[in-house]
Amino acid sequence: MTAPAIEHVQAVAFDLDGTLCDSVQDLAAAANATREHMGLPPLPEHTVESYVGDGLANLVHRVLTDSRDGQVDQNRWEQAFTFFIRYYREHLSVFTHPYPETEAGLGLLKSLGIPLVVITNKNEVLAAELLKQLHLADYFSLILGGDSLPEKKPSPLPLLHAAEVLGIAPADMLMVGDSANDILAAKAAGCLSVGVTFGYGDMTLLSQEPATKPDWLIGSLPEIYENLQPQKVQDE
Repeated sequence: MTAPAIEHVQAVAFDLDGTLCDSVQDLAAAANATREHMGLPPLPEHTVESYVGDGLANLVHRVLTDSRDGQVDQNRWEQAFTFFIRYYREHLSVFTHPYPETEAGLGLLKSLGIPLVVITNKNEVLAAELLKQLHLADYFSLILGGDSLPEKKPSPLPLLHAAEVLGIAPADMLMVGDSANDILAAKAAGCLSVGVTFGYGDMTLLSQEPATKPDWLIGSLPEIYENLQPQKVQDE
């Protein structure tokens, strides 16, 4: 997929899990520790991976029921969620690591003077702590989690809020992610959507549907810089 018209990009927003870092091993470990705590057998890692992306509250429901649409009663969920958050917070980055070219791509974009933000459905405090542990926090001007605002992705609200905080038009911001939520939020906000091919979402499948087809597909974060740099030079 060829790069879209990106002459006026003034900020780049990134999803976290499956875009900046591979965190599924630690999420699966927390999920299975929670299932054990609740008297349930473990789930395969790839199953937990398929449940990631809609925030930790939903993840706990899915992990307990082993179903994307599953719901458990409030008392059982609260017991499991409390355990999950405590366990996960203590094991945030045992196995979690940035994707190979994440830091290189962020550094290149930072060199252009473009503000970078994280917009994730993960709880804000955990997202901020994980970025700190991965030594990525200093690249970002703003971190928005799934509990930072009344709505989370696929709602456009977090993207619109980020653009407002940065003082730019949504159309001048890229949204980079690996899931349908990222693409849907970008389109609803009027941002350009960039899909990564290395995350948890199936970008080939998502690209077949107009609603979830990203404006641009990339295989590594430095590709964003490579397409912005010529315009930056032209502007100067």
